[in-house]
Amino acid sequence: MVHVYVPCRYPQTDFLSPTPVRLQQRPRTAPTILAAVQTLLNQYSASSVVLTGHSLGAALALLNAVYLPLHLPPDTRVRTIGYGMPRVGNRAFADYVDATHGGGDSGDVTHVNNQEDPIPTVPGRFLGFVHPSGEVHIQDDASGAWLACPGQDNPSPLCIVGDVPNVLEGNILDHLGPYDDGIFMGLC
Repeated sequence: MVHVYVPCRYPQTDFLSPTPVRLQQRPRTAPTILAAVQTLLNQYSASSVVLTGHSLGAALALLNAVYLPLHLPPDTRVRTIGYGMPRVGNRAFADYVDATHGGGDSGDVTHVNNQEDPIPTVPGRFLGFVHPSGEVHIQDDASGAWLACPGQDNPSPLCIVGDVPNVLEGNILDHLGPYDDGIFMGLC
Protein backbone atom coordinates (compact mmCIF):
# COMPACT_ATOMS: atom_id res chain seq x y z
CA MET A 1 0.00 0.00 0.00
CA VAL A 2 1.30 3.43 -0.91
CA HIS A 3 0.42 6.33 1.41
CA VAL A 4 0.41 9.83 -0.09
CA TYR A 5 -0.01 12.91 2.09
CA VAL A 6 -1.44 15.78 0.06
CA PRO A 7 -0.09 19.05 1.47
CA CYS A 8 -2.27 22.10 1.69
CA ARG A 9 0.33 24.07 -0.27
CA TYR A 10 1.92 23.20 -3.56
CA PRO A 11 4.96 24.96 -4.99
CA GLN A 12 4.12 28.11 -6.94
CA THR A 13 0.98 28.86 -4.94
CA ASP A 14 0.24 31.89 -2.84
CA PHE A 15 -0.85 30.93 0.69
CA LEU A 16 -2.90 34.11 0.98
CA SER A 17 -4.82 33.58 -2.24
CA PRO A 18 -8.45 32.46 -1.99
CA THR A 19 -9.08 28.72 -1.99
CA PRO A 20 -10.56 28.57 -5.53
CA VAL A 21 -7.32 30.01 -6.94
CA ARG A 22 -5.23 27.51 -4.99
CA LEU A 23 -7.47 24.65 -6.10
CA GLN A 24 -6.77 25.72 -9.67
CA GLN A 25 -3.16 24.62 -9.05
CA ARG A 26 -4.24 20.95 -8.84
CA PRO A 27 -4.27 20.45 -12.64
CA ARG A 28 -0.67 21.65 -12.74
CA THR A 29 0.41 19.19 -10.06
CA ALA A 30 -1.76 16.19 -11.03
CA PRO A 31 0.75 14.76 -13.54
CA THR A 32 3.55 15.05 -10.96
CA ILE A 33 1.47 13.28 -8.30
CA LEU A 34 0.42 10.60 -10.81
CA ALA A 35 4.06 9.97 -11.79
CA ALA A 36 5.12 9.72 -8.15
CA VAL A 37 2.27 7.32 -7.31
CA GLN A 38 3.05 5.15 -10.35
CA THR A 39 6.73 5.03 -9.36
CA LEU A 40 5.88 4.03 -5.78
CA LEU A 41 3.33 1.41 -6.88
CA ASN A 42 5.98 -0.17 -9.10
CA GLN A 43 8.79 0.19 -6.57
CA TYR A 44 6.83 -1.53 -3.80
CA SER A 45 4.70 -3.85 -5.97
CA ALA A 46 1.68 -2.26 -4.34
CA SER A 47 -1.91 -2.32 -5.56
CA SER A 48 -3.48 0.30 -3.33
CA VAL A 49 -3.02 3.99 -2.59
CA VAL A 50 -4.22 5.98 0.43
CA LEU A 51 -4.48 9.74 -0.02
CA THR A 52 -4.78 11.85 3.09
CA GLY A 53 -4.82 15.53 3.93
CA HIS A 54 -6.21 18.19 6.23
CA SER A 55 -8.44 21.12 5.20
CA LEU A 56 -7.48 22.19 1.68
CA GLY A 57 -5.12 19.19 1.57
CA ALA A 58 -8.14 16.93 2.17
CA ALA A 59 -10.03 18.61 -0.68
CA LEU A 60 -7.03 18.12 -2.97
CA ALA A 61 -6.74 14.49 -1.85
CA LEU A 62 -10.37 13.93 -2.85
CA LEU A 63 -9.79 15.53 -6.26
CA ASN A 64 -6.76 13.29 -6.76
CA ALA A 65 -8.81 10.27 -5.69
CA VAL A 66 -11.12 11.01 -8.59
CA TYR A 67 -8.22 11.65 -11.00
CA LEU A 68 -5.83 8.79 -10.18
CA PRO A 69 -8.11 5.81 -10.95
CA LEU A 70 -8.55 7.15 -14.48
CA HIS A 71 -4.80 6.68 -15.04
CA LEU A 72 -3.82 3.71 -12.86
CA PRO A 73 -4.29 -0.02 -13.54
CA PRO A 74 -7.95 -0.98 -12.99
CA ASP A 75 -7.16 -3.25 -10.04
CA THR A 76 -5.58 -0.39 -8.05
CA ARG A 77 -7.58 0.60 -4.97
CA VAL A 78 -7.53 4.32 -4.18
CA ARG A 79 -8.74 5.41 -0.73
CA THR A 80 -9.05 8.91 0.72
CA ILE A 81 -9.03 9.91 4.37
CA GLY A 82 -9.53 13.64 4.83
CA TYR A 83 -9.62 15.68 8.02
CA GLY A 84 -11.61 18.92 8.24
CA MET A 85 -12.38 18.81 4.50
CA PRO A 86 -14.44 21.62 2.99
CA ARG A 87 -17.07 20.71 0.41
CA VAL A 88 -15.44 20.17 -2.98
CA GLY A 89 -18.23 19.83 -5.55
CA ASN A 90 -21.93 19.79 -6.29
CA ARG A 91 -24.40 16.91 -5.90
CA ALA A 92 -23.39 15.39 -9.26
CA PHE A 93 -19.75 15.36 -8.11
CA ALA A 94 -20.69 13.83 -4.73
CA ASP A 95 -22.83 11.20 -6.50
CA TYR A 96 -19.93 10.41 -8.83
CA VAL A 97 -17.54 10.01 -5.89
CA ASP A 98 -20.04 7.74 -4.13
CA ALA A 99 -20.59 5.66 -7.27
CA THR A 100 -16.92 5.24 -8.13
CA HIS A 101 -15.50 4.95 -4.59
CA GLY A 102 -18.09 2.74 -2.95
CA GLY A 103 -20.02 5.39 -1.03
CA GLY A 104 -21.35 4.80 2.44
CA ASP A 105 -19.58 3.51 5.52
CA SER A 106 -17.65 0.79 3.66
CA GLY A 107 -16.52 3.06 0.84
CA ASP A 108 -13.07 4.33 -0.02
CA VAL A 109 -13.74 7.93 1.02
CA THR A 110 -13.70 8.97 4.67
CA HIS A 111 -13.86 12.57 5.81
CA VAL A 112 -13.36 13.12 9.53
CA ASN A 113 -14.98 16.21 11.04
CA ASN A 114 -13.97 17.33 14.50
CA GLN A 115 -16.61 18.55 16.93
CA GLU A 116 -17.90 21.99 15.81
CA ASP A 117 -15.35 22.66 13.06
CA PRO A 118 -16.97 25.15 10.64
CA ILE A 119 -14.66 24.39 7.67
CA PRO A 120 -16.56 21.23 6.57
CA THR A 121 -19.70 23.39 6.28
CA VAL A 122 -18.21 25.62 3.55
CA PRO A 123 -18.84 26.38 0.78
CA GLY A 124 -22.49 26.41 1.79
CA ARG A 125 -25.12 23.96 0.58
CA PHE A 126 -27.14 26.98 -0.58
CA LEU A 127 -24.45 27.40 -3.26
CA GLY A 128 -25.03 23.81 -4.43
CA PHE A 129 -21.99 22.20 -2.75
CA VAL A 130 -22.45 18.71 -1.26
CA HIS A 131 -20.12 16.35 0.62
CA PRO A 132 -19.89 12.78 -0.66
CA SER A 133 -20.80 9.98 1.75
CA GLY A 134 -18.27 8.80 4.28
CA GLU A 135 -18.44 11.36 7.09
CA VAL A 136 -17.13 10.39 10.50
CA HIS A 137 -17.95 13.03 13.11
CA ILE A 138 -16.00 13.35 16.34
CA GLN A 139 -18.58 14.26 18.98
CA ASP A 140 -18.20 17.41 21.05
CA ASP A 141 -19.38 15.81 24.27
CA ALA A 142 -17.20 14.24 26.95
CA SER A 143 -17.14 10.91 25.09
CA GLY A 144 -15.36 12.28 22.02
CA ALA A 145 -16.86 9.29 20.20
CA TRP A 146 -16.32 8.90 16.45
CA LEU A 147 -19.69 8.32 14.79
CA ALA A 148 -20.30 7.31 11.17
CA CYS A 149 -22.84 9.60 9.49
CA PRO A 150 -24.48 7.78 6.59
CA GLY A 151 -25.30 9.57 3.36
CA GLN A 152 -24.34 12.94 1.96
CA ASP A 153 -24.44 15.93 4.36
CA ASN A 154 -26.41 14.07 7.03
CA PRO A 155 -28.55 16.63 8.94
CA SER A 156 -28.50 14.67 12.22
CA PRO A 157 -27.30 16.74 15.21
CA LEU A 158 -24.69 13.99 15.66
CA CYS A 159 -23.16 14.91 12.27
CA ILE A 160 -21.42 18.12 11.17
CA VAL A 161 -24.36 19.58 9.20
CA GLY A 162 -26.73 19.21 12.15
CA ASP A 163 -24.14 20.16 14.77
CA VAL A 164 -22.93 23.27 12.89
CA PRO A 165 -25.91 24.52 10.85
CA ASN A 166 -23.97 27.60 9.73
CA VAL A 167 -20.37 28.74 9.85
CA LEU A 168 -21.10 31.29 12.61
CA GLU A 169 -22.12 28.51 15.00
CA GLY A 170 -18.84 26.65 14.62
CA ASN A 171 -15.58 26.88 16.53
CA ILE A 172 -12.56 27.43 14.27
CA LEU A 173 -10.26 25.99 16.93
CA ASP A 174 -11.96 22.62 16.42
CA HIS A 175 -10.53 22.65 12.89
CA LEU A 176 -7.07 22.13 14.39
CA GLY A 177 -8.08 19.04 16.37
CA PRO A 178 -7.58 17.06 18.37
CA TYR A 179 -8.03 14.19 15.95
CA ASP A 180 -6.90 10.61 16.51
CA ASP A 181 -4.87 10.18 19.72
CA GLY A 182 -4.67 13.91 20.41
CA ILE A 183 -3.17 14.92 17.07
CA PHE A 184 -3.48 18.62 16.23
CA MET A 185 -3.21 19.97 12.67
CA GLY A 186 -1.88 23.28 11.40
CA LEU A 187 -3.80 25.87 9.43
CA CYS A 188 -3.95 25.92 5.63
